[in-house]
Amino acid sequence: MTALLTPASYTVDPWDPSYGIAVGDDLDGRESSARLDLDVELPAARWRPVTPERSAALPSAVLFLDGVRRIDARVWVHGESAQPVPGIVASLAAGLVCCDGAASVVGMQLDRSLYTAAPNATDLKTRHATYRFRPTRAGLDELTLGVQRRLSEVEVELAGAWRRQSSALDDLLVCDGPLRGRTNLARTVGYVKTHQTSYLPEAQMRVVGALGSGERSPVFTMGTSWQRRSWYLRLPGASRSPWSAIVRLECSADLPAAEAVALADLTARVLPPLSSLAHKDPRAPQNLVPIGGLERQLRHRLGDVNVLYRSLRSALRD
Repeated sequence: MTALLTPASYTVDPWDPSYGIAVGDDLDGRESSARLDLDVELPAARWRPVTPERSAALPSAVLFLDGVRRIDARVWVHGESAQPVPGIVASLAAGLVCCDGAASVVGMQLDRSLYTAAPNATDLKTRHATYRFRPTRAGLDELTLGVQRRLSEVEVELAGAWRRQSSALDDLLVCDGPLRGRTNLARTVGYVKTHQTSYLPEAQMRVVGALGSGERSPVFTMGTSWQRRSWYLRLPGASRSPWSAIVRLECSADLPAAEAVALADLTARVLPPLSSLAHKDPRAPQNLVPIGGLERQLRHRLGDVNVLYRSLRSALRD
């Protein structure tokens, strides 16, 4: 006979969800020291700024994929265990912009979910939203990782659906952020705007600092908890700071070196003209115009967090 699970009851944690849960759980999200192969395109001793090769045809379209996530509430799930089990109630939105002469949003998807390891949890239905229960491994850090994994899944679903119905075979897909979880997508790069870790040795760092507008570094391979090929690119609008307007791009480590180099050249040709201006975007020039516009629409789609929070508390009191 199958044992019946005790129906779940929930308590919404009154702590502001943007500050985490009101229980300590040390989590160091920093990556370990990267393993580097600097000789993919040029020997490390001969690194220099690279001007992109311009003989190859440009892609018929450049696609920009981005997603936003927000924790609407943190909850405690009561039931089988003597101790309540923590959970996260989160809203996600992913969108896709196609630039083929004009920029247009060609896909958008909203997802609201409850992430918890509690086996007796169920979907949460409120007046304004339904949060689908998604089983997650135990641990506060695993809840956050579960939200990020789900966002990656939604983004991959969105890009895959567009490409299946599109006739383009030579488009370029630019994913905002690291490529992790999306390396299986063809003709795809990850676009990293900020630099929290110094991956390169000092000699190669100096090469990156010397890049001119539209120039890139040689391609290299880096491995932390996962492997990818990578390169740095300087956008227009740099200040006197040596790393101003520098972005890092990633592609799958499974790509042959020649294909990764060709992809790097394409990004150095198509991305600089799309850089944002300082008087329009405080994250200029790294926050590319199509990505900035898409982010604003996605955050609007998430809805009013205060309304959703009150609706959730009301539903769980009933």
